[in-house]
Amino acid sequence: MSMRLKNTANTLHIEFKLLRGRVLSYRPLEVFGPEHEFSIVDEQIKPLPISDKVIEDYHGKIVDFVETPTFAFGKEQVLHQMEIKAKKPFRSPETFEETMQNAVSTLLEFLKRKHQAQLLGTGMHPLLNLEETSIWLHSNQETVQEYAKIFNLKRHGWRNIQSFQVNLPYGNETQGVVIFNALAHLCAYLPAIAASSPFCEGKLTSFVDSRLYNYKDNMKEIPSIAGDIVPDFISSFDQFRREGLGKYSQELAKAGAGEILTHAEWLNQRGIVFKFPREAIEVRIMDEQECIKSDVALSCFTRATVRGLIAENTELPQHQLLVKDYNAIIRNGLQAQTQHPKGKNAKQVCQYFLNIASKHADANEKKYLWIIKKRIEEGNLSEIIRNRVEAKAQKTTSKEAIVSIYQQLAKALSKNQPYF
Repeated sequence: MSMRLKNTANTLHIEFKLLRGRVLSYRPLEVFGPEHEFSIVDEQIKPLPISDKVIEDYHGKIVDFVETPTFAFGKEQVLHQMEIKAKKPFRSPETFEETMQNAVSTLLEFLKRKHQAQLLGTGMHPLLNLEETSIWLHSNQETVQEYAKIFNLKRHGWRNIQSFQVNLPYGNETQGVVIFNALAHLCAYLPAIAASSPFCEGKLTSFVDSRLYNYKDNMKEIPSIAGDIVPDFISSFDQFRREGLGKYSQELAKAGAGEILTHAEWLNQRGIVFKFPREAIEVRIMDEQECIKSDVALSCFTRATVRGLIAENTELPQHQLLVKDYNAIIRNGLQAQTQHPKGKNAKQVCQYFLNIASKHADANEKKYLWIIKKRIEEGNLSEIIRNRVEAKAQKTTSKEAIVSIYQQLAKALSKNQPYF
């Protein structure tokens, strides 16, 4: 049975709930709600497990998140990482870029002055040994203890992955299902453009997107939590809950997990998930990029492509086709062989999506699509990093080559300049 997307995504207003309890009304796909994850490192790219100290020095005490008038920053699962997120969603990509770059600059200035440290983007820290960091235990200890009963927390999938996440408002259930299915279609191919994690523990892996390989591995004891990463198409909210929360709750209960996990809708690890309290869909399939401008470009591309897929009433491929293509892409990137009807390889399929995005993007989104075009033509960030490190390693050691290139990437973040 084939499925098609129906053009119902812009007919109603919705309520988008913010963390502080305020309620604002947005149309489906009207705003971006970004969340960025970065490593804290020194000048030699050594990971520094000091996020709690940074928060205490900045705020006067250790809290999960420090709120400023326009952004918030705070803890991640491990002490060498920090999350920066929007205080409220952005209508304009330019405001998105300006606000989140101000957040990065504010933190960078404080880190340099107080801790001789800086931030580093990309999907994984390239050199991190698992013993160099530890889990945040200042809060949520009960949850961590429940995790530890079931999962091995000393894995890169727990301690060394950094994603860029964007939340898009979905409207009512009918609209939400249509938008979700469009995102599930696109989800399989986004890593071909967004991959930025070629190294793990100082070694080139066999995956262009090593973060996503480790992301699925982190909860392998309960496979239904992550599923195939690429979510199944759905026809209702109930189906989404039943095939996610329903399945993994039963498996967790059998494994001895407590209620804090067995009733956790937020535990769903697929690459696209509903966040019902926010009335938004969270896209979490993308690696963190090298700078905010590149994150904004991915957001504009994603939203414009989804808008176009819906407007053009696009037929949805079979789920297993998408899963096969996704698994090929996280290993081989843009060169991956694909079964999608619009391309024999990921580069061709991504060009198809870019054509749709360019046709349906608004004027502000179009200003950022040149970055996506260049990524498709010249290689994703992971491929560029790999090539630069391999070239530099001809004249020095592998570690020194990695440090040198990632120093450039840290500078790209501070200057908000895409790395090509």
